[in-house]
Amino acid sequence: MKLSYQGIQDKQGYAAAQVALPQYDWAKMAEKTAEKPVWVHFGAGNIFRGFIAGLQQRLLNAGLAESGIVAAETFDYDIIDKIYVPHDSMTLMVSLKADGSTQKEVIASIAKGIKANCADEAQWQQLTDVFTAPTLQMASFTITEKGYALRNMKGELMPVVVSDMENGPKQAHHAMAVVAAMLYARYQAGAMPIAMVSMDNCSHNGEKLRASVMEIVAAWVKNGLVPADFEAYVNDEARVSFPWSMIDKITPRPAEIIEKQLMDAGFEDMQPVITSRNTYIAPFVNAEVPQYLVVEDRFPNGRPALDKAGVYLCDRKTVNDTERMKVTTCLNPLHTALAVYGCLLGYTSIAAEMKDAELVKLVKTIGYKEGLPVVTDPGIISPKAFIDEVVEQRLPNPFIPDTPQRIATDTSQKVGIRFGETIKSYMASDTLNPANLTAIPLALAGWIRYLIGVDDNGAPMNVSSDPLLSTLQAALEGVTLGQPDSVDGKLEGILGNASIFGVSLYTAGLADKVTADVKELLAGPGAVRATLKKHLA
Repeated sequence: MKLSYQGIQDKQGYAAAQVALPQYDWAKMAEKTAEKPVWVHFGAGNIFRGFIAGLQQRLLNAGLAESGIVAAETFDYDIIDKIYVPHDSMTLMVSLKADGSTQKEVIASIAKGIKANCADEAQWQQLTDVFTAPTLQMASFTITEKGYALRNMKGELMPVVVSDMENGPKQAHHAMAVVAAMLYARYQAGAMPIAMVSMDNCSHNGEKLRASVMEIVAAWVKNGLVPADFEAYVNDEARVSFPWSMIDKITPRPAEIIEKQLMDAGFEDMQPVITSRNTYIAPFVNAEVPQYLVVEDRFPNGRPALDKAGVYLCDRKTVNDTERMKVTTCLNPLHTALAVYGCLLGYTSIAAEMKDAELVKLVKTIGYKEGLPVVTDPGIISPKAFIDEVVEQRLPNPFIPDTPQRIATDTSQKVGIRFGETIKSYMASDTLNPANLTAIPLALAGWIRYLIGVDDNGAPMNVSSDPLLSTLQAALEGVTLGQPDSVDGKLEGILGNASIFGVSLYTAGLADKVTADVKELLAGPGAVRATLKKHLA
């Protein structure tokens, strides 16, 4: 069987393979989209194909939409040529359930994929035609947080951005310049309203998108490349809105085991491709079942009926509260605790860690006992139910091949949000005392113990990349497993650093506790396990 418009006419074959098919005609939908586009999406990768496109499929299946989504790719044109074109922009979606079973569906809601490449005249014109359509209601984005950045690590504008600012809308290469150029085309066609919706997994994502687009527009105005009135158009929230959103769905790279299952079921051409830009992508997408998308409801030209597809639409504060609930209490702190202790205890799978009694007790204590008393409740999702799902279904799912080593990356940039916010809430409370916390200090001590690069057996261990790694390891030089007192005088600069933890752990009254935990973890081989057992008994 083939994955294409022609291929899905083999309804019997698809039924035998237990793959659900779209309940609408793809060719008619594609025609309707060309006539009256409603939704364009930047970032043609897996989270879009495996989550966002599925939302529009629900609406098409239910007769609540007639047109599909136009996918635009600004970074990796191979995705369009090697994945979209051969399969008529269709995706074989494989949902990975926690019990090991799978659910399969052909997602056909993407009408076409376009290369957002100003050097390719025909493709650029196609994208411009979409942006100048009065019917267009939204442009959404999953281009990763890096996609919005105009500057390098030193804070200097990247060369591509400098040249885009000098050359104007016809020579736009950086994703943000492409977006600004398309908004300029829409402005010239009558300054029609539109919502620009970032769906990337970073807080205040709408603000990041808006700031980057506005910076390019301002440079074009300054350089006399566009009229000042264009800047006023993009700056007018009643005409061009930048809603915030919160997204959550683990979508790992295509798994070999799934590829094999699909080939055994009779599918051809399922093998992944590695593009020239190092994207690992296949005709199928595998992802967990739970998914959340919370979007600020500001759409000046109307919107698809996303609320009928399971999207939460609300005000900005609720989006922010939901993000805060996830990142500071219900998911991310649990992930980081599992990451550092998983590495120390020799695990290479998050799911396998969830069979470890001490580690399960650690994350449950961080989430339920220490996190929930100060959680931000967004009102639309129950924080307790969210943690229940994380602990019972999401983290233990053996089909989600996530590793503690991956999650341990950049931990110095994460602990301030993931643990520091809870510590600050305890400090601000009249009834709670940070001194009563046990699992959070243990997680922080575990991270410091992890930085030494020696596992619980005493063997050398790779430490994941982190912008502060060399600074932190230099401060910990001479700290040795089996010599707990070797940390004396070495932790003050780290534990007192509010830019790492969000607050000085001395001010919070936790520094002594974390220091004592670090010493216990350093007692000798096996001390990590012994310390967890002792504190979580």
